[in-house]
Amino acid sequence: MRKTLATVVMSLAVLAGAGAAPAQAADLALPKPTGPRSVGTTSLHLVDSSRPDPWNPEASRRELMVSLWYPARKAVGRPAPYVTPQESAAILKSFPDVSPDALTKTRTYARLDAPVRGGRLPLVVMSPGFSFPRATLTSLAEELASRGYLVAAVEHTYESVATTFPDGRTTTCLACVKGQDNVKVAASRVKDVRFVLGELVKGRWGKVIDRSRIAMAGHSMGGYATAQTMLADTRIKAGVNLDGTFALDEPLDRPFMLVGAPGHAPGYGSWDKAWVNLKGWKRWITVAGTDHSAFVDYAVLRPALGLPAQELDGARALRITRAHLVSFLDRHLLGKRTPVEDYPEVTDHTRNASAFSEAH
Repeated sequence: MRKTLATVVMSLAVLAGAGAAPAQAADLALPKPTGPRSVGTTSLHLVDSSRPDPWNPEASRRELMVSLWYPARKAVGRPAPYVTPQESAAILKSFPDVSPDALTKTRTYARLDAPVRGGRLPLVVMSPGFSFPRATLTSLAEELASRGYLVAAVEHTYESVATTFPDGRTTTCLACVKGQDNVKVAASRVKDVRFVLGELVKGRWGKVIDRSRIAMAGHSMGGYATAQTMLADTRIKAGVNLDGTFALDEPLDRPFMLVGAPGHAPGYGSWDKAWVNLKGWKRWITVAGTDHSAFVDYAVLRPALGLPAQELDGARALRITRAHLVSFLDRHLLGKRTPVEDYPEVTDHTRNASAFSEAH
């Protein structure tokens, strides 16, 4: 993981030592989904009684929150809240000039418990960055749902700065300690995701999921965990790593895409070694003007809150990420070619990366 924000999720502001002007509620809005379908959402509280929690020695079972986004039959129900007041306060704790509840006012587009569209749906499991709540994946998830996908974003309890459960408990990031072992975190996430997949396919959502069309995408540590989960679980047919440093020490023969900031260009880090072990269809792109958090909702929320952000306009950063994510998933889950606009900020390293890897 690179700049994974062990205690807060907007490290650039901390590093800059900058204050922020209070944001107005109207300023906080995610980009609208661009697909043709209305979007519904719901949350699941899942309990894995087969294993103790890896981070909390007092917990004899692993509890997880999962957010689902899906194409809805119609746009009914109230708009979904972005985060709880407790989660917002924890995320913004280091920024005294920003109202603690500011993120609760973020506009989303999915409707709570709207009826799901009929038919079998391709499933995309998503895993957020280390310390990042699953909510940070909302704009990507809403986009995919508007295009016909069921999306399940897993909150990895005690790895997020704050997680609120249905009974009102809000847990903190017990795993956020100096020198945390990335391998241990990734291994725990593999177990989380495999458990969630099992619960989804055997529960009420099993009637909705097309089991032959399952993919996974993750940001930062979630990208690392995506590759590791694919090695452990052949149900996952394709994967995406959004700006996550990762290790891949054995061959992975299914489609995989790397999308990152300029620091992940060939010759600069872990992607070079991992690239050699990606044996299926693969793509490697970087996006100029981005930073580590520019591939999730913070791309638009940081500037709206007056916090330092990436150089590239946040809405454009998310547009680029969404477009490449949709095109990749359409191709490898649906067998459908969805063209992507030729964005000048994007550099495709796929051919050069293979040549670089062979030379080194």
